[in-house]
Amino acid sequence: MSAPTPAKPTGKPTEPWGQRLIRSLLYGRNVDRAAKARARIGLAMLAFTSVYVLIGGRLVMFAIGADAHSARRAAAQEVVATARPDIVDRNGAILATDVKASSLFGEPRRIIDKDEAIELLTATVPDLDEAEVRDRLKTRKGFVWLKREITPKQQQDIHKLGIPGIGFLRENKRVYPTGNEVAHLIGLVNIDNQGIAGLEKWLDNQGLADLHRAGFATDRLQKPIELSVDLRVEHALRDELLKAKEKFHAKAASGIVSNVKTGEIVAMVSLPDFDPNNPKEAHDPDRINRLTTGVYEMGSTFKAFTLAMALDSGKINLNSSWDARGNLHYGKFTIHDSHPLGRFINTKEVFTFSSNIGAARIALSQGVEAHKAFLAKMGQLTRLRTELPESAAPLVPRRWGELNTVTIAFGQGMSVAPLQAVMGINALVNGGYLIPPTFMKRTEAEAAAMAKRVVKTETSDKMRFLMRLNAEIGTAKTADVKGYYVGGKTGTSEKVINGRYAKKRVLNSFTAIMPCDDPKYQILIMLDEPQAIPETKGFITSGWNAVPTGGKVIERIAPLLGVEPRFDLPPSERLILAASRTTQ
Repeated sequence: MSAPTPAKPTGKPTEPWGQRLIRSLLYGRNVDRAAKARARIGLAMLAFTSVYVLIGGRLVMFAIGADAHSARRAAAQEVVATARPDIVDRNGAILATDVKASSLFGEPRRIIDKDEAIELLTATVPDLDEAEVRDRLKTRKGFVWLKREITPKQQQDIHKLGIPGIGFLRENKRVYPTGNEVAHLIGLVNIDNQGIAGLEKWLDNQGLADLHRAGFATDRLQKPIELSVDLRVEHALRDELLKAKEKFHAKAASGIVSNVKTGEIVAMVSLPDFDPNNPKEAHDPDRINRLTTGVYEMGSTFKAFTLAMALDSGKINLNSSWDARGNLHYGKFTIHDSHPLGRFINTKEVFTFSSNIGAARIALSQGVEAHKAFLAKMGQLTRLRTELPESAAPLVPRRWGELNTVTIAFGQGMSVAPLQAVMGINALVNGGYLIPPTFMKRTEAEAAAMAKRVVKTETSDKMRFLMRLNAEIGTAKTADVKGYYVGGKTGTSEKVINGRYAKKRVLNSFTAIMPCDDPKYQILIMLDEPQAIPETKGFITSGWNAVPTGGKVIERIAPLLGVEPRFDLPPSERLILAASRTTQ
């Protein structure tokens, strides 16, 4: 029997059906090995490309997320500390401006070791409160402030620590190059660069805060705010008030320089003041702005209103006679003069000798209703509104009877803001026009458009005459700086302590105008509780302290204001009254 014939080899290994299926799906049928190699290489490239795309995508997502987070921080930052416009005086001197300062923040979610971060930060910046930093970093918030407005050295030291999740933001910080000089006028901002007092607060109320919220006030291209204040005059006024406060041991001192024709406030000082770069000082209740926030009995300064009222009515003239032979008794009250004359006196003498009895009789001759109506017309019975948000309403009697008219006639029984009185006096000497005061630059034409006539021109002429006469022969003689034809009215008001007038505690004022024949400026000087010194021979009344202080101020500021001295001018009787009669 013959052996079986072996099968011939086919030359191809037997391939399992599963592999054949996969090969068919991937390469198709009858594909050579070169094609298979190329396909494998392509597959590998596709795999690596997918991995790199995935990694790149994640990196992009991280970048976008970080940018978005920074954008959110920046957007929030613009709201709380965005740029504010510069504030400049009438000559362009910068009173308030923004500078860039770095602030320290943390991102608690990104900080790996919070205890270590807290220890390093508080060791590097000792004034950081450890408990406060710990409370903020232990949260799950994405962003927290750690310290606002750090120094460049602090920023550099913290940066060297290299703590993840700790960073810096550049903020706008408000600075005041002139320090205390214009503190009460400019006001100040809070840590978020928002105005909280003075003209800074007014700026926000005028729409700056809305611009911040809308994101339209983020650059430094905003137009500067030009004030009516002259920094040179402000410095001179403040310097003289500081000297007077120290010399007479006064509790406080304040002053205003006002343009009588435009209502512009050229200078305003209230002492003690504060440095707006150090906001903590501003919270001291003794550092209020006494010229707008405080209200006071203005004393004999108010006699100017009393006489102007009567002269404007036409019922009296400068030579009308008034009984000052003895005290004026009204019910249980007795009105007396500081320097009794014991005789009949004329209207001019009521002013120059500052007679309380004469002023009371003049007011009674006009009647209670006429008195109230005149003071209302002069803007003395309602709150004065200016650019400064801080303003106080006057204290007016609820029931105004004859006794009220008697005392208010010489400056007792009614309290007003000093700036309010300045506005009224301006109207008495500028030709008879009441012009609202302003801290912004204003032209005479703009002032005329809003002016309101309150007294006749001839009444204004007579008031200028009386004020000049008072500097020639009356209580304002020590302020008669040669060449500037100064006029003025003094006021000494006893302060009310525990419901009674205290004779040894007074508020002194001196209102001056220059030059009296054509007034341009009014100067108000106030000293709170000045003390007697050997130079004043034991006296504490205005003529011994506020008046000479006013004279020194005028001597310094008149050249700055462009008021040229004129010498050998005729007395007020000829230069003012004679000229007034000629033009009428």
